[in-house]
Amino acid sequence: MKPTGTIPPDYVAGPEGELRIAGSSAEALVAEAGDTPLFVYDMAMIRARIARFRSALPERVALHYAIKANPYPAILEAMANLVDGFDVASGGEMQAAVAAGMPAGAISFAGPGKRDRELQAAIAVGVTLNLESEAEADRALAIGDRLGVAPRLAVRVNPAFSLRGSGMRMGGGAAPFGIDAERVAPLIRRLVGAGADWRGLHVFAGSQALDAGAIADTQEATIALAAQLADQAGVAPPEVNLGGGFGIPYFAGDVALDIAAVGQRLGESLANAPAVLATTGFAIELGRWLVGEAGVYLTRVIDRKESRGQTFLVTDGGLHHQLAASGNFGTVVRRNYPIAIASRFADPAEEVVSVVGCLCTPLDRLGDQVALPRAEVGDIVAIFMNGAYGATASPQGFLGHPAAVELVVNQP
Repeated sequence: MKPTGTIPPDYVAGPEGELRIAGSSAEALVAEAGDTPLFVYDMAMIRARIARFRSALPERVALHYAIKANPYPAILEAMANLVDGFDVASGGEMQAAVAAGMPAGAISFAGPGKRDRELQAAIAVGVTLNLESEAEADRALAIGDRLGVAPRLAVRVNPAFSLRGSGMRMGGGAAPFGIDAERVAPLIRRLVGAGADWRGLHVFAGSQALDAGAIADTQEATIALAAQLADQAGVAPPEVNLGGGFGIPYFAGDVALDIAAVGQRLGESLANAPAVLATTGFAIELGRWLVGEAGVYLTRVIDRKESRGQTFLVTDGGLHHQLAASGNFGTVVRRNYPIAIASRFADPAEEVVSVVGCLCTPLDRLGDQVALPRAEVGDIVAIFMNGAYGATASPQGFLGHPAAVELVVNQP
């Protein structure tokens, strides 16, 4: 038997011991959506998470949603009224952000390899570009000249430090992301001299961290770096995007991030920030911390089979919908997400099984040797922590199976 992560406390058992998601049974939600596999997203949980951020972080810090975590249109439309900005990483995400109702001036566009047509579209509508190289800066300035528009430009900085303990480090060495910190100040002076609408700095040092101290240390280092660059460039940044990095407890042994501790330390860092940043605004961009725990993936058991002493529950879902839960997206050692049998949510475990998907690959394993109540053909398996990096982070076209259905509940 292998351990699983802890199911978030928002999910409870109904009167018959069945899983309840936003007050409804899994079967009722499947009936509403029309089919399995199904992603269910609870907007009430997302709103509560945003409220926690607002209460814990200093008022000076704006909240941006990194829509790559979950760009489902109904979520974006709700988020546009709840957060201060959207961070996007492609022209397609930019279009989705605008379509959801977020003002272009509150959208920032990061990511290496932006094509000229993406730069032009962003400049034309007033989206802020987080420049990833000097060459990208040259292209953006040239496009702005051609359009007769002062482009809104920020610089993404590749810092000398990284976020300690993060699941994915984005700084501290050679990287395709951002401009090395020692080359940033001359570029800022060139952008300002060229007449660009200078918007500030973006520093993203890592993601999926659960250590509040590590996040706070990185934020403190980012503030110091921003002040140093401002002094070197001779101009203060209007805004500093401190990145994100807030993780969620996917696996056994993970402890939830202490957001209050992060907020307290950040408040102290901002209170002691150098004078050159006195008029600078700050933002934090979050994705999975806002939406990850609010999603559940529901997939139905199609077959129950025995093979050489092991039991397999074969489902109609798989890694083509949830690559991360299969252990093939950003993890070195495969570990089990929280998992349950929806109809027997309150029952004790009776057997050890592996939950697999419908794809012809041994990689398609959603639960590896997990202890669960007995499940039969037709039962629904619920996999938690699925509000982020699910459908759009998975190879949905692989082997030609249908895309997963998505459903948002508890909308305003």
